[in-house]
Amino acid sequence: MSIPVVTVGAGQAELVGSLERLHGPVTVVRRCSELAELVAACQTGLARAAVVTGGTQEVTATLVDRLGTVGVALVGLTDDDAERARLAGLGVLAASESVPPQELARLIGEAVDAAAALSADRPSSSFGLAGARPTVEAEAEPPEDGPEPGELGTVIAVWGPIGSPGRTTIAVNCAAELAADGRSVVLVDADTYGPSVAGVLGLLDDSAGLAQACRLADQGLLERGPLERVASPVVTGAGVLRVLTGLTRADRWPELRAAAFGSVLERCRELAEFVVVDTGFCLEADEELSFDTMAPRRNGTTLRALELADRVLAVGAADSIGMPRLVRALAELEQAVPGVAPTVVFNRLRASAVGRSPDRALREAWERFGPGIPIGAMVPHEAEAADAALLAGQVLLEAAPESAMRHSIAEIVCAPRQRKRRFAVPGAKARVPVPR
Repeated sequence: MSIPVVTVGAGQAELVGSLERLHGPVTVVRRCSELAELVAACQTGLARAAVVTGGTQEVTATLVDRLGTVGVALVGLTDDDAERARLAGLGVLAASESVPPQELARLIGEAVDAAAALSADRPSSSFGLAGARPTVEAEAEPPEDGPEPGELGTVIAVWGPIGSPGRTTIAVNCAAELAADGRSVVLVDADTYGPSVAGVLGLLDDSAGLAQACRLADQGLLERGPLERVASPVVTGAGVLRVLTGLTRADRWPELRAAAFGSVLERCRELAEFVVVDTGFCLEADEELSFDTMAPRRNGTTLRALELADRVLAVGAADSIGMPRLVRALAELEQAVPGVAPTVVFNRLRASAVGRSPDRALREAWERFGPGIPIGAMVPHEAEAADAALLAGQVLLEAAPESAMRHSIAEIVCAPRQRKRRFAVPGAKARVPVPR
């Protein structure tokens, strides 16, 4: 059966002629004048493969992802060796513009088979976002530190419903506790509504590290070196972690494309043993944009993080408003990311909001009204400790190392030996501001 193909780029007339003379393996069904026309043709189901000859600089991870969602494979033809390597990093089969027609037909067939296999493995989110790493990619060199060669770090996504239940507080302090335990950690601020990791850590940052990383990833240029440069190192007094700071303005959210963000997380996995992601709250699929699969989606980064996460912490406020919100949100989470198994974390537990014996009262209410998921952790509310940390731009490990709030968060991610120590690292001192 012949494979329908659309083409775009300089020299496509000669390319089409050579393919048509093969009489069978592939059939060129449209010659496009620009990339936007090619995308539109692919979205109609006209083709199963697209060939870009020359001008491949416009090919990005977002384009590959969106064509992949409609089952179209992409092949790039360029005589630039560096450009072919970039395309390979994006998962695009690339060859020279002078490739023989028989070899090109074979490459198109391979690309279509790879696209079909990748499409079958995609997570069934409400976005239809690309789920797996590209089937064909440049071989990466083993990192000097971080995870062992051949191993990838663990992604922990910290998510919760609307209402500021304390996602950022949990995410930042979980990352700090892991760093104090001697683990390599990257903290990612992926909240497209209210990014605040930089503010919590006292960072005077206006560079939006995550946006920079996503731009590089979209072009297939995000390697270990560039990622280390845009991920700010932060000393917590008992360890060091890297931070990909969030957007400086909420209206910059279109810079965080889901496909590029997924590549950033995969690179972070190669750099560190743990990747902690502070996500947004919203899981809506932007239905009004569904007709245009190339349009950015504001909630794409949140869904992408939840799809790729090895562990999801679902954070809810421990009060009469926060609990019902979390119950409803967990149902939405299951619908948006089927099969997810979140760890429920109730934050700001206090007798004034729940009543006497707040931990017991909360568990009884959750067993009665909750969705059947056990409570994984309850973090007590200690306003003085939280305010001291926020005022100093520190983590709880620095500002209030003996607080029950700090120990409760440490229990979520750290081994028992770590939780029992007075300080995470011998010699670490509390309440001493650390220059950033």
